[in-house]
Amino acid sequence: MSQNRIKNLPAVLLASASPRRGELLRQIDVEFEQFAVDVPEERDPIEMPGEYVQRLALAKAKAGRARYRDDARPVIGADTTVVYDDMVFGKPRDQIHASAILRRLSGVTHQVISAVAVAVADQTKVVLSSTDVTFREISDDEIVAYWESGEPQDKAGGYAIQGLAAQFVSNINGSYSGVMGLPLFETAELLRELGVAE
Repeated sequence: MSQNRIKNLPAVLLASASPRRGELLRQIDVEFEQFAVDVPEERDPIEMPGEYVQRLALAKAKAGRARYRDDARPVIGADTTVVYDDMVFGKPRDQIHASAILRRLSGVTHQVISAVAVAVADQTKVVLSSTDVTFREISDDEIVAYWESGEPQDKAGGYAIQGLAAQFVSNINGSYSGVMGLPLFETAELLRELGVAE
């Protein structure tokens, strides 16, 4: 393993209830305490997707910092959205919405944009990751079966690349972990830049 591997990190605070983000931090040996924050996820119509996810990631990190104001541990916030043809797809509201999203993404290449922010002491920084994901054609029967699996209900773009939706992906160009919700390369670099890691 690379000598640049993160070692002996102090514990961090992960301002997210996502089990996937927790799994990803464990993958790079980051010790953390995880908790949910209540940050409104409403996008301004004139807000670009990258600006939107960066704003939310920062808001989550800052909300965590405010909640643990007497705790010196760094706070990580993250957000992810799916974009195709200038349309932004967040978490589906219901089966009809999820089906419409997957039909739109079927057979095309879309972008998954993730942002990660770290708040430590009086510093707050955010970085962005963008990945191209191509889906094969997905049939209506597959879309119905996928919804009934329960997997897409709380996922940006209505799918989880690490789950059953992997069968829909014909190509990916960028960060697999970013599509899952936390780009690990960018996260590790940001922690190093802020002096959290060696």
